[in-house]
Amino acid sequence: MTAAETRAPGNAVIRLADRIVLSWGWRRALIASMAGAVSVLALAPFDAWPILFLTFPVLVWLTDGAAGGRLGGVPSAMIAGWWFGFGYFVAGFYWIGNAFLVDAKNFGWLLPFAVVALPAFMACYTALGLGLARLLWVRGPRRLIALAVALTAAEWLRGALFTGFPWNTFGYALTGPPVLAQGASVVGIWGLTFLAIAVFASPATFADDRADTRRPWLPLAVSVVLIALMAGFGALRLARAPTAFADGVRLRIMQPNIQQDERFNYTAKQRVMDHYLELSDRSTGPQTTGVRDVTHLIWPESAFPFLLTREPDALAQIASLLPPGTVLITGAVRAPELAPGQKLTRAYNSIYVIDHDGSILSVYDKVHLVPFGEYLPFAAFLESLGLTQLTKVPGGFIPGERRRAMNVPRAPRMLPLICYEIVFPGEAVPRGERPGWLINLTNDGWFGVSTGPHQHLQQARVRAIEQGLPLVRAANTGISAVIDPLGRTVRSLPLATEGVLDAPLPRSVNATVYARAGDYVLGLILIGGTIVLFRRRR
Repeated sequence: MTAAETRAPGNAVIRLADRIVLSWGWRRALIASMAGAVSVLALAPFDAWPILFLTFPVLVWLTDGAAGGRLGGVPSAMIAGWWFGFGYFVAGFYWIGNAFLVDAKNFGWLLPFAVVALPAFMACYTALGLGLARLLWVRGPRRLIALAVALTAAEWLRGALFTGFPWNTFGYALTGPPVLAQGASVVGIWGLTFLAIAVFASPATFADDRADTRRPWLPLAVSVVLIALMAGFGALRLARAPTAFADGVRLRIMQPNIQQDERFNYTAKQRVMDHYLELSDRSTGPQTTGVRDVTHLIWPESAFPFLLTREPDALAQIASLLPPGTVLITGAVRAPELAPGQKLTRAYNSIYVIDHDGSILSVYDKVHLVPFGEYLPFAAFLESLGLTQLTKVPGGFIPGERRRAMNVPRAPRMLPLICYEIVFPGEAVPRGERPGWLINLTNDGWFGVSTGPHQHLQQARVRAIEQGLPLVRAANTGISAVIDPLGRTVRSLPLATEGVLDAPLPRSVNATVYARAGDYVLGLILIGGTIVLFRRRR
């Protein structure tokens, strides 16, 4: 009896798998890229995570189909992986193109390159993942572990190499439902990435030869049970830790919704300040009388079209706004100390804590800068070609020395994270730091009304769950939010609206397993999976 005869004839899954396994050329590339693009629906704002039960088996069958190629099928698997990654990242990163339209006259011509070049580069990691998976490949259900080990390792490298960009790693598909997201407190986003790949690829075994998989339904059944156990753990954790609030802390987040061309226009400085002052002191109901009711006023990243410390009238207006007992936490561009007569060529992207009398209490400088946005790699060469970073700060921004918690009057110590610093799970909270809360100031206005700000919020929320720390997020155009340490949204302001958000500050919970162990959890998972594979190969 042939292998084909050991399988149920006419089975639709088997016919589909056979077509994918035997596909080649442009059909194989199209199948891979379409499966990757559809997979983005599992992420925010759609959160249609079950879609991956349809798209991830395609990765398994594509890797199966690479077996007949040269060098053990590794090149063929890598090509299929690249096309899957390219579709996934084009659909997931399309919003980056909006940043090049803010100053379309100077940067508009770069839009098609940015929308294609970044996904093409990121897809190299997916290609690496499938190539490594092909090297580890075994017959039967254990090849799901090979895919999960290899692709998770590749995703971790994507978050670490060349300054890293772990945006939209596959584990975020398991963080939409709050009950499933609690798994991040134990294994972190990288552990969830491993689980997501193994779980969602499990239907692929329905097309296996019975000689390899006697119970083809078993991997999917185990996956469903695993998801149910995760949901049960999450529901129990949420029930046992209701949101509690810090005594005497009353926050107000100001979301100005100012367009980018005005926020960086020095001639509009007074118009911007007037808008901030009016909005910050706005009454939100019969029980509030403006900024006098709050202890901490929070403005977003790079709030001013000028250097704040060089505009004493702006500091005076802030002092006039703040009543005694209220401090302002705001993003601002900060000039470094210069020798007399020295020209300003570079600056810091910073957070200031400003007291009610206009004095600056403390400063944090952004450590992890955005390539091409805040600085140019190979600056001398690229500037010789006429290129400049999107923020157009001469010479680019200067990175801060280290990430550290800050003391804030009348509140627990806070850990500042500017913009996409919060998407890096391994470095968001430094070792030895245990602040009382996380604060994320950002300017997602670069990306318009798109999926980008929703994805950014989703990743920030997972950092709160991983660490067991509340998160306060102020964004220029949204989405601003106060989130408790289990990822529950206390209050939020929607995207592309102006307004103020008043909320208490949630209390932190005990340090989570992930907060204590970090990415060592990922190491144990990958080592354990590799041992299982090598035992099977022997």
